[in-house]
Amino acid sequence: MSGSNFVDYVKIFCRSGKGGAGSRHLRREKFVAKGGPDGGDGGRGGHIILRGNRNTWTLLHLKYQRHVFAGHGESGGKQTSTGANGKDVYIEVPPGTVAKDGETGEVLFEITQDKEERILVQGGRGGLGNAHFKTATNQTPRYAQPGEPGIERTVILELKVLADVGLVGFPNAGKSTLLSVVSAAKPEIANYPFTTLVPNLGIVKYRDHRSFVMADIPGIIEGAHEGKGLGLRFLRHIERNSVLLFMVPADSDDIHQEYKVLLNELRQYNPELLDKKRLLAITKSDLIDDELQAEIEEDLPEIPRVFVSSVTQKGLSELKDMLWRELEH
Repeated sequence: MSGSNFVDYVKIFCRSGKGGAGSRHLRREKFVAKGGPDGGDGGRGGHIILRGNRNTWTLLHLKYQRHVFAGHGESGGKQTSTGANGKDVYIEVPPGTVAKDGETGEVLFEITQDKEERILVQGGRGGLGNAHFKTATNQTPRYAQPGEPGIERTVILELKVLADVGLVGFPNAGKSTLLSVVSAAKPEIANYPFTTLVPNLGIVKYRDHRSFVMADIPGIIEGAHEGKGLGLRFLRHIERNSVLLFMVPADSDDIHQEYKVLLNELRQYNPELLDKKRLLAITKSDLIDDELQAEIEEDLPEIPRVFVSSVTQKGLSELKDMLWRELEH
């Protein structure tokens, strides 16, 4: 999932198909006098449908396909034959994609399952043929309904990464390094802020052939909820995580204060995030000795915590156990 290939926000213009017109045909056969109306209905216009596809991880394929048009319905025919429906258009999206109205920002729905289908823009209904309008007093109606027009709509698609565990921390907290050690993911790692520009996903193997998905979210800075840094763009990915693992380096000036700042950024962005289960990992703990570790432990938040080191593998098994327990409850 490289930086250039990860797209989690697109705005597209959609137009569904218009419905076909009903037929005004009158039955004419050699030996049937005054056969009467036999016009068929028009076919409905094509829908634009979102379909979940677990094999897609990004909205990249929609980045250069900004206009999506469905097919038009065909007109009805004689002998009450119904016109063909317009061709539906399917847009494949990753589970976790939210569809919003492009004008108002209103959330329309969310695709959460593989192969789940939801109509994004409804096609126009086909018109009724004149056969529907015959009555005892109006036996030869020479009129039929036109088809409904298609609907034009601008739609925003936002991807919120689906993962069991989300890593929350400041830049350089060691999130990417931890992900690379406990899973097979190979995120780009360097010693400067914002190395991670996109969420990275990794599958963490646990004992007895069990596993869970961990997401490395780009670093959060103070003021991220106001759009500073990269935080605002990627805070939405945290909304879909079951457990939040806060990561603060052992060499920080004030671990408790850093945790409070991170917590406040989540609260300012979406207070519901505070309802999620929280764990704390003190990273880079190979830089401190046992005496300093005991001193640090006296001033830590009252949540489950563990000291870990991706370099020496210290505490990683304990961390996996803690995460699994939280995911199971």
